Amino acid sequence: MTAPSTVAVRPPLSLYLHVPWCVRKCPYCDFNSHVARQEIPETAYLKSMLEDLDQDLAFAKDREIQTVFIGGGTPSLMSGEFYRNLFRELRARLDLSADAEITLEANPGTLEQGRFEAFRQAGINRLSIGVQSFNPAHLKTLGRIHDSDAAHRAIAAARQAGFDNFNVDLMHGLPDQTPENAIADLEAALSHSPPHVSWYQLTLEPNTEFYSRPPDLPDDDRLWDIYRQGSAFLRRHGFQDYEVSAWSQPGMASRHNLNYWMFGDYLALGAGGHGKVSLADGSIRRYWKTRQPDAYLNRIGSRTAGSEIIDVNELPLEFLMNALRLSEGVNEELFTERTGLPLSSVAVKLEQLREEKLLERDRIQATDLGQRYLNSLLERFL
Repeated sequence: MTAPSTVAVRPPLSLYLHVPWCVRKCPYCDFNSHVARQEIPETAYLKSMLEDLDQDLAFAKDREIQTVFIGGGTPSLMSGEFYRNLFRELRARLDLSADAEITLEANPGTLEQGRFEAFRQAGINRLSIGVQSFNPAHLKTLGRIHDSDAAHRAIAAARQAGFDNFNVDLMHGLPDQTPENAIADLEAALSHSPPHVSWYQLTLEPNTEFYSRPPDLPDDDRLWDIYRQGSAFLRRHGFQDYEVSAWSQPGMASRHNLNYWMFGDYLALGAGGHGKVSLADGSIRRYWKTRQPDAYLNRIGSRTAGSEIIDVNELPLEFLMNALRLSEGVNEELFTERTGLPLSSVAVKLEQLREEKLLERDRIQATDLGQRYLNSLLERFL
């Protein structure tokens, strides 16, 4: 493939904000998170993020921000005042959609009374509550700072504060976990009637404590039993698995995550944040911010640590790695809209995969068989 890509119409634009501090580093976590050894410098971090944004404003020129996601670390460590000031300044610089979905990740172990109300007053309208498990033994193994009661209280407090759009984050495939344990976690979460559940398998990632000292995880047969029984349970309760590890009630899928999987654009602010933008010349750029909080705070101007234009030969795989995570896939036309490449550039491989019953006809969508062997399917595009 030698012809350059040209994205004629730039895709929807989101904003990702990273808060790098946490109370304790979990043994499975490979995100850019750093234990807060002293009081978090909220004022200085806000100033740094806004200086950073001012350097990147050209990416958002004449473009509306559709969704915002605040991840970490533990974003709920920051005060309501921090977020009120942040969003006041963001709205002065960016065109945030009137109905923008604005999500904040919250750790049940960091939420004192009134914190949710302050977040809501700041303009946050969706929460992702990081429960991971309600089982005391599993919470201890995962290094979480909350217990089951704190998780229940946090979800109830979110409801009381007016958050009717929220996600409960759960993990499965935990050390010594049985299918019954996994179902019990799901039952506990669904007792709060959440509109969205993230339910993803624990994996051992490099540069984590679990990777260095692996725990005894369930074997493949038990993992399959957990997933099969848990999936059936969620479907019985009206949830749809619209993405590999994301389940929602009808109409309540995360708009921010959908933009990722549909190869949309997203700005990035904060230490270690990653962004992707379609440029005016038709190329697509990925970039990443300085990771260490102190270095991010002490930089002048842009905190971008590096960037690259996605090579035209890598665009099909980049697109498909995202789109094929969606259970319903995407229309074929979206391939050209988001990559600038003609569908003919991948038509031969798509047809081969359809002949092998790994892809559906007339859509870029994995079959049930294709979902089971998704990594192997994607390797065909390397």
